[in-house]
Amino acid sequence: MFTIGDFARHGRVSARMLRHYDAIGLLRPAHTDPYSGYRYYAAAQLAQLNRVIALKDLGFTLQQVQEILEERVGPEELRGMLKLRHAELEEAMAAAAARLAQVEARLRSIESEGHMSTQDVIVKSLPAVRVAELTAVAASYAPEHIGPVISPLYEELFRRLESAGVTPTGPGIAYYEDAPGEDGRILVHAGVTVAAPPAAGQDFEIVDLPAVERAATTVHRGSMDSILPTAQNLARWIDAGEHRSAGYAREVNLECPADRDKWVTELQEPLV
Repeated sequence: MFTIGDFARHGRVSARMLRHYDAIGLLRPAHTDPYSGYRYYAAAQLAQLNRVIALKDLGFTLQQVQEILEERVGPEELRGMLKLRHAELEEAMAAAAARLAQVEARLRSIESEGHMSTQDVIVKSLPAVRVAELTAVAASYAPEHIGPVISPLYEELFRRLESAGVTPTGPGIAYYEDAPGEDGRILVHAGVTVAAPPAAGQDFEIVDLPAVERAATTVHRGSMDSILPTAQNLARWIDAGEHRSAGYAREVNLECPADRDKWVTELQEPLV
């Protein structure tokens, strides 16, 4: 048997927490000395303590934890609940990291105001290109709305291409247009270069993007969550040269390693 201090150390909790669990009947000591009032715990009680802590981490109240434990949730069911919570936390962390990257991008744009950009902008013609694509609607053109839409589109597109036996022949090309209506929604096209012709039964579209006579292009290095300074530098260059934009820029994925901070993307903004 362990004293409350020893049991707390082995369970990686505080003795104060154990006293509270005892007071509310959630985890009683195996033995309480009737004279001194000292609490003693058995090693077997670590299993119940682990369940209490795990369920708390899942977001259940202590009252709910007690009700669940009284129903004797098995290890497999508890493991499934923990896996679900783990996935939810990972998703929340990824979303928070994306928001942080977007805030940092805004800060870099603010800090660069009044300074000459070191990014090269090249005006060139773009050849016609055939892409296989999937489309969906985003709430706006803001990075926090585009990212959660376009990433699943690409994952699904590559899955469908593999299933159809269609092999990409060039880079991914994302492009955008205003969705019908006047609510600011954006139609997102997630495409990749292919040579295959359209065929019956395909669960993706094959589209021929027309040639562009003149486009202002620049290269962005890093995650798409941090693209804002690059995109705004391109906008400043277009305005300073008294050019006129003819629509949303295409995003051509030149390099897409597993580390998104090492991505290389060319922005191609058509000019009138």
